[in-house]
This record gives sequence, structure tokens and C-alpha cells, in this order.
Amino acid sequence: MKQLSDSEAYVPALRPHFAVADGIAVVFAPYAEVVVHDLATESIAYIANPISKRAPGDPSQLEDIEFDVSEDLVGPYVKTNWDGRRLKCISIVLTDQEKAIGLFCINVDVSQFDQIRITLDGFLGAKPRTDDVQALFVHDWHERINEFIAHWCSENDVRIADIDRPARRKLILALKESGALEQRRAPAYIARILSVSRATIYNELAAIKQEQS
Repeated sequence: MKQLSDSEAYVPALRPHFAVADGIAVVFAPYAEVVVHDLATESIAYIANPISKRAPGDPSQLEDIEFDVSEDLVGPYVKTNWDGRRLKCISIVLTDQEKAIGLFCINVDVSQFDQIRITLDGFLGAKPRTDDVQALFVHDWHERINEFIAHWCSENDVRIADIDRPARRKLILALKESGALEQRRAPAYIARILSVSRATIYNELAAIKQEQS
């Protein structure tokens, strides 16, 4: 459940919120992920039930967040998970002596409830809902990679869990050509999504480069 960075290089005042994150994640397991972002380092300080495949130390992409620190609550807003599932999210601004020091984000997988809603809408003859919610992390490269992989899997009629080595290489090539691997931590994040090591990603990239030379 718990993941903590080895260096623990976060604002100490954030630590009391880690237990709260664990408690919420346990109560709403397996649907809820809770992330504590450190505004000072613009990175993840703590994450409970990491369904997004992120880890402590990963960048928060906070330079692209559009929020007013004078507000206590941001959202709800919608994000796309690495496997294409829809997440309903809220973010709470954490303060210490009236200074904003972090964000406490709760991300809930609502994809199964979406299916129930679609079934009920079809049965009852209701019009499909088209919620258009502005995401908080508008330029989050995690989000862009998630959406790219979900779209690629849909186009190739394959599930992430069923990707074999030839398909994996095609996906990595597509990600490379899209520019998704330009982010420093992107290979590690993609490795977690595909349940392989970072070395495997780099080996595939080397093989692709050799084939293209």
C-alpha cells in the first residue's frame, strides 16, 4: 500500500498527511489512489495505492497547474489513467502557517461506474452524458502518455496486459516517434505501465535504433 521515497526529501510538515492518505486509500480500496505532492520540490512526496503507476520522487508537473492557493479545494476534475480508465479527482491545498506547501489529491477509478451508467442510460433511454471537465494537470506528460497508450491499444485491438514482445516494440516505437520519451522519467514510467524493467525499455530502444540504421 505505502510507498515512500528513499531520501524522504519532502517538507516535514507534509508527513502527518501520509497516514490520512493511507486511511482513505484503505477505506475506498481498490478504487482510490491518494497522492501527496510537495510544492517545494514539485514532486510526489507520498502515494497510497498507486493505481496510476507513479512513485515518490516522480515530478508532479506543478508548473502547469492552474489553481489559486487561497482556495482550499480544487475540482472535481477528470484524468485518464495509464490503462485508459477514467479517474475522478479532487485536490486539497495543504498549508503550514498559511503558506501553501502541498497538494493532497484523491483519484478515484470510476470506470466501472461509467459502465453501469452506460447500461442504465441504454436501458432507460436516457441521453448519454458528455461531461467536459477541464483537467487540473493540463500539460501533464503522464496524462499524455496514458491517453496515447490507451488510443494505441484501442487501434491495435489489444489490452496492455496481453502485449507480447513484438507488440511492445511497436508501441515503444510509436511512443518514441510521438516524442513521449523525451521526458527524463518517461522510460521508467512506461516500464511500470508495461510491467517490465527500465533496462527492457532501453534495450528495445537500442534494438529499434539498430534496425533503423
